Amino acid sequence: MRNPVNQKTGISRLVAATGYTFAGFAAAWKSEEAFRQEVLLAVVMIPGALWLGQTLVERIVLISSVLIVMITELLNTAVEYTIDRIGPERHELSGHAKDIASAAVFVSLMLALVTWASFLWVRLIG
Repeated sequence: MRNPVNQKTGISRLVAATGYTFAGFAAAWKSEEAFRQEVLLAVVMIPGALWLGQTLVERIVLISSVLIVMITELLNTAVEYTIDRIGPERHELSGHAKDIASAAVFVSLMLALVTWASFLWVRLIG
């Protein structure tokens, strides 16, 4: 069943969805310092992955670990915005939702750290 609010189909739907995507990136860039830092790190790390990874699969793993951090940060921001939109009062469940989303960002950062450290260890030491 199609959403009655969004009646676009085909190419016009794709164009609109692309616009929403860029609006989302712009909102995250403007409002989230962590997202800006992660984008800047990605600008350095993704080319670094091309040097560090010796096979296509290794390069994909390194780049994916960076992109997973950015994806998780975007989802964390969406959770925070949604909770804040519901209301300014403090609620235990709202706090848990924000804390869990933040924990997801932390886990993604640890994944990237372990991935990059492992590849650096093998490339530079082993």
